[in-house]
Amino acid sequence: MGVFDVPLDGDRVQLEAFIEDCRSAIEATLHGLTEEQARRRLVPSATTLLGLLKHVTWMQRVWFEECVGGTSRRELGLVQRPDESFRLDPGDTIASVTAAYREACATARTAVADLPLDAVVTGHRFGPRTLHWVYLQVLRELAQHCGHADILREQVLA
Repeated sequence: MGVFDVPLDGDRVQLEAFIEDCRSAIEATLHGLTEEQARRRLVPSATTLLGLLKHVTWMQRVWFEECVGGTSRRELGLVQRPDESFRLDPGDTIASVTAAYREACATARTAVADLPLDAVVTGHRFGPRTLHWVYLQVLRELAQHCGHADILREQVLA
């Protein structure tokens, strides 16, 4: 279901449609690229297309597995800081990072399936949040990184 299919539906349906749209969009920025293109650094930071997908995988795990699920980053085997989550390991490939991303998205959907938007989740290190707040934060990050990925893809293909 796309974002234009839900203009009169409830907040949760709308939020989930926008999140899913962004999830699909950022994954699509890797379609048809070579491994070299996906890893190409075009900006002074460590940001690459493959690194962006690795970061949003980490980001969703933080918000849905740590914040909502209550499992610490350490227990999840996650790096501690956002900037570390962009770093690519030698064995990272488009296929492996995409598989981890899809798994994180599926886990996120399961983590929130039975929770109302006003549920208070307490796993984040900065304190309690509502699920609604978490959805907005995830949507903000996904949208921001979709924009980055669009620009990087355009540069890679230029």
